[in-house]
Amino acid sequence: MIIAPMLPNDWPEVEKIYQDGIDTLQATFETQTPNWEAWDAGHLASTRLVAKSTTGSILGWAALSPVSKRQVYRGVAEVSIYIDVNQMGKGIGKKLLAELIQLAEASGIWMLQAVTFPENTASVRLHEKLGFRLVGRREKIAQQHGVWRDTVLLERRSNNLP
Repeated sequence: MIIAPMLPNDWPEVEKIYQDGIDTLQATFETQTPNWEAWDAGHLASTRLVAKSTTGSILGWAALSPVSKRQVYRGVAEVSIYIDVNQMGKGIGKKLLAELIQLAEASGIWMLQAVTFPENTASVRLHEKLGFRLVGRREKIAQQHGVWRDTVLLERRSNNLP
């Protein structure tokens, strides 16, 4: 497996993995994937990664989105990480997130945040293993298919801060 920058021609495989994550009802409140142009506009160009098998198929992806357009928050980004449902539990998420953290630090990002459902214990554990801390739980923040859901917020501060 190799970790590589995500390219526009990776989108069809990335989108399928994203949609599979949406379909689990454990990854996001989204109900469908955006088109490439919308996804591209919402994610930082310098911090997009894919994990590829030796045959070139995409096993997972990770990317950062800015949390605000305000200049004071220019170094704060939100993590998205999705693994092919048939590839979970193989360490792909850990490799992707570790590389994403390094890329974020090299790009001047001083704080990463992740928002997930508390029931997604694999995601919570992954983030905690790589230095994220639980900030808190947001109760009944939104509905998913008519059911109120909680989310948890995790954050990781850069090691480069004074």
